[in-house]
Order: sequence, then structure tokens, then C-alpha cells
Amino acid sequence: MLFTTVVSSLLLAGSTLAQSTPAGFSPAVNQTLDVYYGTTYITPGLMVKKSTTAKQPTIGLTNVTLSGKYLLAMIDIDRPNGASRGTVLHALLQDFTPSGQTQNGTSILTTKATGPSSYFGPAPPAETPKHPHNYVFVLHEQPANFAVPAAHKNAVQTRMSIDWPKFIADAGLKAPIAANYLQVQSGDNTKRWDA
Repeated sequence: MLFTTVVSSLLLAGSTLAQSTPAGFSPAVNQTLDVYYGTTYITPGLMVKKSTTAKQPTIGLTNVTLSGKYLLAMIDIDRPNGASRGTVLHALLQDFTPSGQTQNGTSILTTKATGPSSYFGPAPPAETPKHPHNYVFVLHEQPANFAVPAAHKNAVQTRMSIDWPKFIADAGLKAPIAANYLQVQSGDNTKRWDA
């Protein structure tokens, strides 16, 4: 009985300390952002089909008191870029606020903003061999005077090659509150057929 309690405690502690960003992503974040595509809850690193991610997800936090405004970025960190990998900005949405609603215990954040960069779902290109792309969600407190820094306007508009650590510094953002990530297989052109 004692052994079971100790093992359960260690597993719980391990899951609490589990990183909510993929290895090598900076800044690393341990607090998990709750991300739902419909009723599908995204656990960090979950592999999903492209069709699942077509519409903007619902986001929020569990066991965290929310107030003020928040900024959400979604970044593909695996864009083919010659022999290396680059980034694609899939969303940069501002003015998220607590909605007062919950989903499965998650305090939901909502926004009416569609920018500075509107959401578009994952669509990794086919590669041989197949390469799953990591799509990282990062949530920050939004400063009262938030604006896209001049040095990053081109990257936000073209969505290519965003340097998130530099963006954080230049925009005067604090460390992320929470993060999460999912994977979509390269070449997953799954279509949803409705009968």
C-alpha cells in the first residue's frame, strides 16, 4: 500500500513537472495551457490529424486565477528551411480575457481579436521521410501598451521566421504563463468527408 502511494505521488509530481513545450523550444514552459479542438483535449505533444485543427481552438487554464488581458502565439517550429528547420507563425492573437465559462474544469479565455495575425491551422508539407511538425502555443500576459515591435512587423505579416525569444524581449513581454504543443504529421492531407 505504501509503495503504491509513493509511486502514485512520484507519477503525479512527474506529470506536474512535465515540460509543456517541445525539447529545444525557448523559452521552456512547465505550466500547461489547456487547448481544446472541439472536445479533443490536447496533451503536450499529442499527434492529431490536420482536419482536427482547421478551426481556432478554445484555450484556458486550470487552477489559475485569471484577470487582465493575454496574448497567444501559435508557432510551427519545424518548417523546412533548406537543411535546417525554421518557423511559421500560425497565430498571434491579442486581447484574450476570462470568459467566466469553464470546460472540463478549464477557465476559458476568449477574444474577438483576429490579429495581429489571424489563426490558420496546421498544414505541413509532404516530406520523405515523413516529419511531424511541432505547433507550439505560448500564452503571455499582454502589456497595456502592446504593439508588434517594428523589428518583427515583417515576420508577423509574412508569418515566416519569427524569433519568439527576441519578440518577447522587444515587445516587453514577461515570461510565458503557460504553453502547450501538438504534432501534425507532414503530408497529412486527411480530408473530412461528411455523408
